[in-house]
Amino acid sequence: MRKRNKNIVLENIKLVSAGSKGVAVGKTAEGKTVLVSGAVPGDVVNARVKKSKSNYFECDVAEIVEKSPYRVEPRCIHFGVCGGCKWQNLSYEKQLEFKQDEVFNHIKRIAGIEDFETLPILGSEDQYFYRNKMEFSFSNARWLTQYEISAEENYGNRDALGFHIPGMWSKILDLKECFLQEDPSNAIRLAIRNYAVDNGLEFFDVRNQAGFLRTVMFRQNSKGEWMVLFQLFRKEKENMQKMFDFLLSKFPEIKTLMFAINSKQNDSIYDQNVETYFGDGFLMEEMEGLKFKIGPKSFFQTNYKQALNLYAKTLEFADLKGDEVVYDLYTGTGTIAQYVARKAKQVIGIESVQESINAAKEHAELNGLDNCTFYCGDMKEIFNDEFIAQHPKADVLITDPPRDGMHQKVVEQILKIAPEKIVYVSCNSATQARDLALMKEQYKLVKILPVDMFPQTHHVENIALLVKI
Repeated sequence: MRKRNKNIVLENIKLVSAGSKGVAVGKTAEGKTVLVSGAVPGDVVNARVKKSKSNYFECDVAEIVEKSPYRVEPRCIHFGVCGGCKWQNLSYEKQLEFKQDEVFNHIKRIAGIEDFETLPILGSEDQYFYRNKMEFSFSNARWLTQYEISAEENYGNRDALGFHIPGMWSKILDLKECFLQEDPSNAIRLAIRNYAVDNGLEFFDVRNQAGFLRTVMFRQNSKGEWMVLFQLFRKEKENMQKMFDFLLSKFPEIKTLMFAINSKQNDSIYDQNVETYFGDGFLMEEMEGLKFKIGPKSFFQTNYKQALNLYAKTLEFADLKGDEVVYDLYTGTGTIAQYVARKAKQVIGIESVQESINAAKEHAELNGLDNCTFYCGDMKEIFNDEFIAQHPKADVLITDPPRDGMHQKVVEQILKIAPEKIVYVSCNSATQARDLALMKEQYKLVKILPVDMFPQTHHVENIALLVKI
């Protein structure tokens, strides 16, 4: 270890595995853990220390001494600056391997469970262009490259349409390309940006809370139909109409176009009034014969093909015979509930967002499913003794909570009603493992199946099957 420019640099650190949030992990000669951002497992690096804790260092890369054999050339020109797709420089085979290891290790280390089957991770058919929803931000303070800053020249137009720079909310990376959403996503975004610049439309000033164009969201369905939703800081009727008409004439794929006037401090759309300028204000999606109406505020899995696989495996784990009562906790818009309903006697879904429950009920009616019942309320409050007394006993319970996992009260209630089988779908295997630890005295963890919903990132889903002891 040596000091360079008053920074501590750890030399020749061999990175052997991947850790939480995609960092690469190694150890010093003394055995202290080193977590390195911006590197991949297999690299040998000189690591600049950002934080020093009692049992580990947090570092970034000062120098790559030896490149990992698992490295690949990043596809995107924005790699390393953009905050997304941080594993583009790691082979997909190794991405899957490290994701599977992370889930397995969380359950063994956090849950303290040793005896369970780990099925091979389910990789994504599409490793790029897999997202059906993308959101971009406008800014009059484009992120400048180091070359632009050092050139000491006039930077020209500072308007940008793209992603926030990590840790710098007021700075936006002006995207030239993005490989997350299929065409014409890039073409639509660039057309909007160029039209706005050419016509002098004001991009948002986040520091002074001023301007016209704030954000834009694209959604698509599996039929190739597109939704565009603008958030505007103020209403400029003539400019809106001209820009919207330009887009609709240029891109016939856009089947509905909407806008919201948002003068709040944040970009959240969920409390905003959305107005429809063109089309129905929604897209229809179909999953194995089930129809879903996707609106501007609807939650729907962003990787459509992999979502189908996730739901199919959830149903497979549940192994329904047709006479079971199924509880679906954190049901969202009822997609999993309705997917399994055709194999169940009755499905009871619970969710905290009223708009999602309204959509779930609408979808059940649309799909002719009269064995689905949906309730809205805070899970830890509504899922109580009174609720259980008023409904049939659950034979199978499916739960798909947010990243924070289940509230302890919810876990306690599950243990109290003691369904024969639990299928736990999680987007955060660490909190899932924490919850499994609370249930392991009454339930045996039979098997897990990691599912990769987000290639080129460190994120991974996991399905766990538990049976009552």
